[in-house]
Amino acid sequence: MHDKTLAQQAALLASGELKSVELVDHYLTRIERLNSNLNAYILVDEDRAREAAVAADARLQKGEGGPLTGIPIAHKDIFCTKDVRTTCGSRMLENFIAPYNATVVDKLNDAGVVTLGKANMDEFAMGSSNENSFFGSVANPWQHDRVPGGSSGGSAAIVAAQLASAATGTDTGGSIRQPAAFCGVTGIKPTYGRVSRYGMIAFASSLDQGGPLARTAEDCALLLQAMCGHDPRDSTSSLTDVPDFSATLNDDIKGLRIGVPEEYFAQGLEAGVADAVKTALAELERAGAILKSISLPNQGLCIPAYYVIAPAEASSNLSRFDGVRFGHRAENPQDLEDLYKRSRGEGFGPEVKRRILIGAYALSAGYYDAYYRKAQQVRQLVTNDFTEAFKEVDVIAGPTTPTTAFSRGEKSSDPTAMYLNDLFTVSANLSGLPGLSAPCGFSNGLPVGLQLIAPVNEEARLLNLAHQYQSVSDWHLQSPVAND
Repeated sequence: MHDKTLAQQAALLASGELKSVELVDHYLTRIERLNSNLNAYILVDEDRAREAAVAADARLQKGEGGPLTGIPIAHKDIFCTKDVRTTCGSRMLENFIAPYNATVVDKLNDAGVVTLGKANMDEFAMGSSNENSFFGSVANPWQHDRVPGGSSGGSAAIVAAQLASAATGTDTGGSIRQPAAFCGVTGIKPTYGRVSRYGMIAFASSLDQGGPLARTAEDCALLLQAMCGHDPRDSTSSLTDVPDFSATLNDDIKGLRIGVPEEYFAQGLEAGVADAVKTALAELERAGAILKSISLPNQGLCIPAYYVIAPAEASSNLSRFDGVRFGHRAENPQDLEDLYKRSRGEGFGPEVKRRILIGAYALSAGYYDAYYRKAQQVRQLVTNDFTEAFKEVDVIAGPTTPTTAFSRGEKSSDPTAMYLNDLFTVSANLSGLPGLSAPCGFSNGLPVGLQLIAPVNEEARLLNLAHQYQSVSDWHLQSPVAND
């Protein structure tokens, strides 16, 4: 059962050939057997999952189910889940029980999914390797000594290891697409504002966006359909109507103009990654797409701009965790200042502290104009590059990451080297554009991701192109769990 895609499972559930209870029990058995080696789940909620499966089967039997009814998924532990622990991968929220659901959780519950548990993640979504979690690092299912990517590494590992049909993730600078590439699954970051951030614990509010990870573009289309929509509780939520993402999956891509930025194939790109991506682009060209070389001249400025803006927003958002209202509280504080210092010192890990300090520095009185304001100006230049490019092309394509998954511990002591893993992904967040990563091959036995970026609100175009590519390739069907 676990070797079938979400869409295939949905068809079996709808026909009555498969029961949600059977599917959920199957996944729970796999989780019990395999998760200890991966550490992909922080929490498994067996009782609630079985109750939800029973309810889903009842809906299906009455003919009231939808395409996601009875489908078992995992939620990244950044989404608040009512009466269930929500930790954000941090000691700060180690025992936090959310009193309400995130909008994403409510929407997927309404669609009939069954939540198996909460996925491990880099603490407060800060990381590119899933080594920053208070609950321990996550292993890549393809090679356990490799990282799964981050911060949604737990979600990507769960999908790759087939410990759920799909998972939710969040993407602030590539945190859906990069782990999707490292783990050989499909992940999409929608346009900023498409998916509500209500109940999604904030890292960088102008960059954060939720989205799905699954095996195929078809699966992602079904999930994204349920996740999107205006939410009056989120002031940044888009009012744009949500199209039927599945309706255009099979549209012909003949004549679609794909821009290939020369900056994406510069020094630092792993040779095997470049070869796999170029082969995928050639396949799209054979299917009728038109490849066009383009330039994004400010691509090289994305990393420094992002690593000023994101920490600055994080330093503001995380100021609420002070040991007073909720979260970790130091024992026997001498006074209020001691309470603040020790609660935050004990509750936050090294990477979170590093980014808070960087952000606070960038926003300080003498440096705001020199750093934060300048980074926002660069952000506009990056956005302008995309605006000009999309006058000539319909989609931009290239590698998701400069390398395949690196070894666990390899870059832990070198933050700069770690940050460069986001080289090709942060630009979509800075510009608020939708981006997708789909498996397109292997390099040294590890998955490679093809990244596609489209204009604002053109997620359907990305899903269509990815689906057409997956119709003529089988990289998305390759699995690390054939003999588990």
